[in-house]
Amino acid sequence: MGRGKIEIKRIENANNRQVTYSKRRNGLFKKAKEITVLCDAKVASIIFFSSNGKLHDYCSPATSTKELDQYQKLSGKDLWDAKHERMQDNLKKLKDINRNLRRQIRQRMGECMNDLSFEELRCLEQDMDNAVRIIRERKYRVISNQIETHKKLKSVGEIHKSLLQEFDIATEEDPHYGLVDNGGVGVGIGGGDYESIMGFSGAAHPRIFALRLQPNVTHNHLNNIHLHSPAPSDLTTYPLLE
Repeated sequence: MGRGKIEIKRIENANNRQVTYSKRRNGLFKKAKEITVLCDAKVASIIFFSSNGKLHDYCSPATSTKELDQYQKLSGKDLWDAKHERMQDNLKKLKDINRNLRRQIRQRMGECMNDLSFEELRCLEQDMDNAVRIIRERKYRVISNQIETHKKLKSVGEIHKSLLQEFDIATEEDPHYGLVDNGGVGVGIGGGDYESIMGFSGAAHPRIFALRLQPNVTHNHLNNIHLHSPAPSDLTTYPLLE
């Protein structure tokens, strides 16, 4: 008993529609393969897009772009005409942009200004003045940063030299002046309870401290010392140049 005829209209049920699409698509692909083998024919391309946008296609194994070119020649249809036209339009726009940019560069070099009107020349002059101002401000900023860095380096060098001189004088006056670790980790001069500190305090106002504690001052006592309060210690501070 043969199958009944199916009315050719859109199948409303989504599942049934997808099943019918898959069966008929596979059937067409099967027929195309059979024609290719049995009849030595070439199937240039069979393309399907499902309702959800999924692509399915088939072409003979030996098919190339030559078959598509032959189709265009025999049918008189240009498959690439619209795409080629869009590419040509895009290329033309890019060439125009490139030409305008080259002309602007030459004008900023003092060339190609014969065709410029008074207003165009005025705008060009204003643009050049703004560019010079920005470049000059950047140059002065770089110079200022270099000078500031040089001052700080010079200040640190002078302070270091001064500290070395004071250290030499102090060691001449007091042979026990030196670096000592009470825990026995380091080796100091004289073997007594002495420490010296050199470092920075605060990022906004950097200073270098030189500190020498009197004998018999412990590490716990050192941790409780406030630099701005009286304490049995010699404290010298050196402000860095801003």
